[in-house]
Amino acid sequence: MAKAWHLMRRPNGMPVAEDFALKDYAMAEMGDGMVRVANRWLSVDPYMRGRMNDAKSYIPAFAIDAPMEGGAVGEVIESRDANFAPGDMVLHMLGWRDEAVAPAAELNKLPAMPGAEPQAFLGNLGVTGGTAYFGLLDAAQAKQGDIVFVSAAAGAVGSAVVQIAKAKGMTVIGSAGGADKCEFVRSLGADEVIDYKAGSVLKQLSAVAPKGIDVYFDNVGGDHLDAALALARQNARFAMCGMIENYNAGAPNSLRYLMLIVAMRIRLQGFIYLDYLDQLGDFHREAGALMATGQLKSRETILEGLDKTPEAFLGLFTGANTGKMLVRI
Repeated sequence: MAKAWHLMRRPNGMPVAEDFALKDYAMAEMGDGMVRVANRWLSVDPYMRGRMNDAKSYIPAFAIDAPMEGGAVGEVIESRDANFAPGDMVLHMLGWRDEAVAPAAELNKLPAMPGAEPQAFLGNLGVTGGTAYFGLLDAAQAKQGDIVFVSAAAGAVGSAVVQIAKAKGMTVIGSAGGADKCEFVRSLGADEVIDYKAGSVLKQLSAVAPKGIDVYFDNVGGDHLDAALALARQNARFAMCGMIENYNAGAPNSLRYLMLIVAMRIRLQGFIYLDYLDQLGDFHREAGALMATGQLKSRETILEGLDKTPEAFLGLFTGANTGKMLVRI
């Protein structure tokens, strides 16, 4: 019988293993227009933490004691729709489980892209890469010659931002935690890297960005956001992607340099990947070209087996991943 992870209670602060349970679940019937998929790769992403709260957001909260959802790549094993055949690889949102039956309209056949592994469509060719691409180039309006500061630069989205910014002729400063992750960010082409575990983010950023910054890509919030405000040049643009530092904290941010938004005419632009669904064709073409030339590389942290899914998810908040965190089934 198919198995899926269920959210059993709303987490209080940092989720714990007891918040989740792996259970049998009954899949939908295989009627006309339905497709059965065996999942091969599951994505875990920081935004899923927000779905565990019973709060208004851009995406519905997870229901209690019901199968959870998330990005997944799977193989079609049975189809009652003419557009899908056994063996097709598809992208869909019925993750956190080993199998799924879904209407064909909810599945996207992976486009043919030479050299691209299926799991890339959960990473640099999927939500991760698209978030980096659209956030940097549209939300932040970053351009050649800009000085760009990227927090969580060793993570899935941050590492893609670093590479896209370098490919577009920008100067890039990345922040990561620990010597190994900082070295990884340097290997992606970052011009400067700061280790947020080694001391004050503001002092380190001031040292490597004496002329200030034009663009900040925010994955963290907290002291990274405050430092970016302090070093922002006039008319700086901030792409507000995520604030992982605050997802499990009860206390709000305390920002000492908030008034510089006015003085420096800083624009903070929130955005989500779903805003750009009508532009995915352009993104796939450009990201595919960057991958083909080696300008957009991926690194993955892979845990094996459906039973490891909560562990993979919780690892996002403790720095357990370098690059994209994935579960392979």
